[in-house]
Amino acid sequence: MKIALIQSAPKLNRSNLEDAVALVETHCDADVVVFPELALSGYLLQDKLFEDAWNVEELSILASKSEQCDIAIGAALWDEGKVHNSALYFSRGKLVHIHHKNHLPTYGMFEEGRYFISGQSIKSFETAYGKAIMVVCEDLWHAETIAAICAGGAEIVYVLSASPARGFNEEGTLEIESQWDTLLKSTALLSHNYVVFVNRVGFEDGLGFWGGSRIITPMGECEYVSDKFERQNSVVELSHTLQKLGRYLSRNS
Repeated sequence: MKIALIQSAPKLNRSNLEDAVALVETHCDADVVVFPELALSGYLLQDKLFEDAWNVEELSILASKSEQCDIAIGAALWDEGKVHNSALYFSRGKLVHIHHKNHLPTYGMFEEGRYFISGQSIKSFETAYGKAIMVVCEDLWHAETIAAICAGGAEIVYVLSASPARGFNEEGTLEIESQWDTLLKSTALLSHNYVVFVNRVGFEDGLGFWGGSRIITPMGECEYVSDKFERQNSVVELSHTLQKLGRYLSRNS
């Protein structure tokens, strides 16, 4: 199974859809192409959100492109008259799953709760590559999310993120990267899943996003890490043997 990690820098306008389609076409040799949180919208939409949020019908071109490869992508999405920060999964010509971000950070530099409506559930769904779960950024910082992932019976977890850089250390490392690494590895170990983390880059109104997208094996090891602060698109092949081994070891420990 090949995963394309699209570490992009979305703009604050609707041209992101055209860019995403071009990236899918370039990486259609992968089985699944994964984009960051709000990849179709940009992060700091604020009052522009209600003008630029997408209706599902407007994304039919992504459904069409998923005939070639599966697509996981983030967008501001209208649903029953409300706007959500959502992750969408397209496969075999159809939109097969939508996850609305459950936990909307509204503190410090974050204002999501002022503009988005939160989702209420985390569910696994079937894909051609086994059961999957999608969560969005802040979701993973809550214990109930990890519990839901562990109970979900999935084989792979997609974490779509727009995490700003903060906590610069004298050694040139980022505190936020270390924290994310711990969260992702813990999730992988506890759920015995592959965890695919795709974080955006670029700048918006003083916020700089650090990238560092990565894949964690079910054994809690970093299999691949993207560069920080740079646009980078990478295709990584997963070993499902590791996923099966993780489950075997958990049953026999």
